[in-house]
Amino acid sequence: MDVSDNLKGLPAVDQVLDALEASKGETAQSRRVLTAAVRDVIAGLRKRIRAGDAVAKAETSAKAVARQASALAQRRRQGSLRPVINLTGVIIHTNLGRAPMSPSVMKAVERRMTSYSNLEYDLDQHKRGSRYDHVSEMLLQLVPGEAALVVNNNAAAVLLILTEFAAGGECVVSRGELIEIGGGFRIPDVMVQSGARLVEVGTTNKTRLQDYEQAVGPDTSMIFKAHHSNFRMVGFTEETSYAELAELAAGKGIIFTADIGSGLLAELDAEVAAGEPTPAQVIASGADLVCFSGDKLLGGPQAGVIVGKSDLVARLKKNPLLRALRVGKFTIASMEATLGRYLEGGFGDIPILSAVLADPKEVLRRCRRVAARVRRLQPHEGLTLRVVRTAAEVGGGTLPGRTIPSFGIEVELKGMSETSLEEMLRGNDPPVLGRLAGGRLVLDLRTMMPGQEVEIAGALARLKPGDGQNG
Repeated sequence: MDVSDNLKGLPAVDQVLDALEASKGETAQSRRVLTAAVRDVIAGLRKRIRAGDAVAKAETSAKAVARQASALAQRRRQGSLRPVINLTGVIIHTNLGRAPMSPSVMKAVERRMTSYSNLEYDLDQHKRGSRYDHVSEMLLQLVPGEAALVVNNNAAAVLLILTEFAAGGECVVSRGELIEIGGGFRIPDVMVQSGARLVEVGTTNKTRLQDYEQAVGPDTSMIFKAHHSNFRMVGFTEETSYAELAELAAGKGIIFTADIGSGLLAELDAEVAAGEPTPAQVIASGADLVCFSGDKLLGGPQAGVIVGKSDLVARLKKNPLLRALRVGKFTIASMEATLGRYLEGGFGDIPILSAVLADPKEVLRRCRRVAARVRRLQPHEGLTLRVVRTAAEVGGGTLPGRTIPSFGIEVELKGMSETSLEEMLRGNDPPVLGRLAGGRLVLDLRTMMPGQEVEIAGALARLKPGDGQNG
């Protein structure tokens, strides 16, 4: 049968729709979704036929197309954002949603989100209130600042601060801190967008106090210090401390702002967190404004937190840009619930911190439990699992270049390459994502979430030689 005959054998859209049983609750909108899915499946088959693919007659029947279209429509209704099992060993994985939320936090959020709330209503004063007060009061119990404000991410915090205090003026910053982070996003671009004129000082690897002193002039509005984020400078380096810059700024009558990145509030092991500044430390050093992320090492929702002097924060609240950068009730509720865990002293159930603080011996026990469970499921005889030492990392632009001792499971399947195995596990439901390195596939269980052992073991037990599809 030639190409034209194969094309003629494709069913019409109406034929496929007739083959589908309409659900009782079907609406005009759901019917449109289903019709679009039928058209897309037929278009895909047509493309395959024209490309010379010998599409079987069974695949082009009205019933077969109906099954494919129904599955496609269902996926589209559910959306494409899916939970995945992160076994890459990267704890704050930018591509995998950064910081997962604590179940206890989400339970508290659910109560606030499934009802009306006093988002902007002062129950005591019986009048309109501020959405920002809910979080700022809790923040100030954890960070020794005078006032606090939360916006939708840390880049927004930087943009708001510079727009309010440095637009039209000069902002002095070290060349070694003009970084690019994920997705080609460059900090200098945000700073320029604010209307501030950047004055770069020092060199990439060395910026001394005198470099800042010489750069400050009559048009200088601010000295700005940024977190190194996703890179680490080693060797012949030097940078100016927060305290030195705060003293210089105060003496010149200008503002000193510090962007400290990850927002570490918990007390972590000194070896793991060495050199990572905390908001309390930077505020104590004399910084006028400090900004940091609400997720990452803080473990809350994506947000930008600003803490500092009350008169400066008050000005930020009056800036018209804040309306575009303000957070919604979900962010406020989840940040409030996360901060509550810190105030209760129970931050150990925050997933990011649990992963960072996990004892390597406990990670080793996880590996052994998963391997034992797989053996009980009688996997393919060609499957080999080895427990190996690994080195996890915090990730997300936090603690760059530093690793945490960990353990993982090295996966081998006779007759299959490591890339095929990775593809098969990625095709699992939910997808299981490991790390390819040195010609092997390793699943680092430091980043395993509670309750995922059964799913991981099941995915491994189902592995079998094939065409890259996980059956």
